Amino acid sequence: MENNDNINEAASEVRDLSGAEPIEIAKELVHVLDMKKARDIKLLHVEDQTVLADYFVICQGTSNTNIKALAGEAEYKLGLCGVTPLHIDGYSEGNWIVLDFGSVLVHIMSRNDREFYKLEKLWSDSEVVDIEDILVK
Repeated sequence: MENNDNINEAASEVRDLSGAEPIEIAKELVHVLDMKKARDIKLLHVEDQTVLADYFVICQGTSNTNIKALAGEAEYKLGLCGVTPLHIDGYSEGNWIVLDFGSVLVHIMSRNDREFYKLEKLWSDSEVVDIEDILVK
């Protein structure tokens, strides 16, 4: 019985984000990735720079396996909230996985790819959203 209470408690904590604003989805993704130990998470508001998305979530993993686990966790946890990616690219290689949630693109990269492609520098005209209140201290 106690085990069922834990399952019910976890289910009641799931938020319905199916009609949420892009910033809410982006912040939930930041939270999920942080809880799974993604490194150096950045949230960029790119709406004025591109039609691709309103927000980019950029982070890195420690290995191909870790990058795939981060992508899987983001897909799973947001799916529980009613939001599924429209497309996932790069999963088979595991060096740079992009999850397309429509208005939010999640870039999960290896350290080498992140240093080489420098997405933060490429999108330096974008607003960096403060996520300190979301990250686990």
